[in-house]
This record gives sequence, C-alpha cells and structure tokens, in this order.
Amino acid sequence: MTVRTLSSCVVLTAGDGCWNRTRAKALPLAEAGAQVAVTLEEAVKGADIVITILEAGPVVKEVVQAMLPSLSAGALVIDMSSTKPSEAIEVARMLAAREVAFMDAPVSGGVVGASAGTLAVMVGGSQKDFQRAEALFRVFGRPTLVGPVGSGQIAKLCNQLIVGGTVAILAEAMLLAQAGGADPAAMRQAIRGGFAESRILELHGQRMLDRDFRPGGQIKTQAKDHANILDAAADAGLQIPLTEMVAQLYNSLLEDHASADQAAALLAVEKINKDKGIRLGDAEDRF
Repeated sequence: MTVRTLSSCVVLTAGDGCWNRTRAKALPLAEAGAQVAVTLEEAVKGADIVITILEAGPVVKEVVQAMLPSLSAGALVIDMSSTKPSEAIEVARMLAAREVAFMDAPVSGGVVGASAGTLAVMVGGSQKDFQRAEALFRVFGRPTLVGPVGSGQIAKLCNQLIVGGTVAILAEAMLLAQAGGADPAAMRQAIRGGFAESRILELHGQRMLDRDFRPGGQIKTQAKDHANILDAAADAGLQIPLTEMVAQLYNSLLEDHASADQAAALLAVEKINKDKGIRLGDAEDRF
C-alpha cells in the first residue's frame, strides 16, 4: 500500500510520501524517512491512499481539484481537515467522477493526542472504505465510522459545539466565583470529581486561573467551527440558541485575540462585565 499525505500538519510513517504548499514545512519529515515531493502531481501519482490535512474546506477543494488529473482510478482520498459537511460531500462527488473513493475523517485530541497517537478519528464514508483504511486510522488513534460521507464532519462539529460551549460556561463559572467572593481556584478544586469534572475543567480551568492564553486550540478555530456548526444546523432545519450565543462570544474576540487559546473566552466574559471591574486573579495575561 502506498500512502501519501498532503498537508500543513503531517503525520507519517517512514517511507511515505508527503507534500506541502509551503515546501519548507515538509522538509523536516525527510529526517523521519518521508519522501518529500516537489510537486502535487508527484505526491499523488500512483498512490493507493491520499490523506489531506488542510486549513479549511475551500483549500481542500482547491487541492483536490488540482490533484484530480494525477489520481489513479480506485484510489482513496481521506480528508482529515475540519470542514463543513456540505464541503465534504462536494469533494466526494468531484472524486467519484474520476472513480476515486472519499472519506472525511476529522480528529480531536489536540497536539498531545497527535503526538501520542490517541486522537479520536470520526469517519464518514462507506463500510468498505473504512475497512480498507482502518489500520491506517489506528496509527492516529481510535477511529469510529459514524455514517456516510459528511458524517465525520458532523461528529467533529458536535465535538466542537460541546468543547466550545463548555469552555465558555467555565469562564462564566470562574468569574462568578471571583465576583461572589469565593476563591476560584478552591471552587475548581471542590468540584473536581463531581458531575462537572472534565478535561476542560482540568486544563482550561487552570489556564484561566494562570491567565495563560498562549495558543493551543485557538479562538479563530473555535469561531470557524462555530460558523460551520450554525451552517450545518441551518441545513438540518435546527435551531440551537445556546450555540448561537457561544458563537457570538468567540467572534467578539477575533479582532484582538484571534490566535489566543480558547481559554481566552474568559476575556470576553470579563469585557461584558468591565463596568463592574471584575477580573479573575492578579496574574498578567500571557499570549
């Protein structure tokens, strides 16, 4: 099996081919045994499976259109980017016209999960294609087939809806503790292990206490994902009022803090309450 990866964030095993629109970003992979292609055509020609991990849906479409003439009939393209479900379906139709299969397989777990190979991989596609690529997915982490093409993106949007909303509500809880006279750090410790326990309470709660907004999962990513969530809800004829408010909160941070960690949701809640002079802790903000 020949696997090729085209991305801005590449995970490879030795001997696989890779390509990046900015070639310098792919060059370090050569040290791990990867073959860094000079052109997109070179990268995909003869490949059984091609994996794309790109910035957003329009970029995925652009790259797939460019590779179409070089793909072999019977190949499988797997997009592990985070896009709109409708964009995944559109790409699948483009590839089907060339007898190339497609699956959308976005991931969750962040840099830590990627490094450890423990990502949650949410896959949309056929059972046949999933079985074909399952061993490859297990290099990344834990794959689950959640439905036909586009379903992987739906699952990822559900993940981001929960994560983004929980981070935002945690920011409100932290500020309520501060304003109400409780020690926010002690409040967080007190509820650890109860029904509110989560990785978000553990990690982002500490980030908020430390006012550490250095980039992890970024505000601009949550804003993009929440726009896609609202689009998917509209396509399904669904109203999701809480997520609409969360989307507005992240959008309010784009001008000044787009690249900050999503824990910077705290800054948006503080800004809403600036006339009351409430601020979480005394630490300096770190970006």
